[in-house]
Amino acid sequence: MKLLFDQNLSPKLVKELENLFPYSKHLQDLSLEKANDIEVWEYAKDNDFIIVSKDTDFIHFHSVKGFPPKLIYLKIGNCSTRDVLHIILDHSETIGHFYNDTTHGLLILQ
Repeated sequence: MKLLFDQNLSPKLVKELENLFPYSKHLQDLSLEKANDIEVWEYAKDNDFIIVSKDTDFIHFHSVKGFPPKLIYLKIGNCSTRDVLHIILDHSETIGHFYNDTTHGLLILQ
C-alpha cells in the first residue's frame, strides 16, 4: 500500500509508518514539494498512490474527477506530527479496507 503524504504533512511520517505502509513517500522524497495540486493528483494517479492530505482542494478534485487516485483527507486543524501519526495508526485497519475497496475513493479521518 502506497501513501503519498502532501506537503502540509511532515516527511517524518514516512519513516514512522514504514512498517505498516512500506512503499509510502512524501512529496519531498520525490522532488515534488513545489508541485501544484493537479500535478500531485496526476502523479498519484499514474503511480498508484493514495494521497494523504489536509488540503480541501483534493476533495474538490475527487468530486470532479473521481478516482483513482484515492484520497485520505485528514479533517484536522493544526496539530503535531505525533497527533497525525496516532490518527493514522488508530485507523490503519480502516485504511487497509479502504485500499482494497473498489467502490470508494475518499476516506475522511479526524
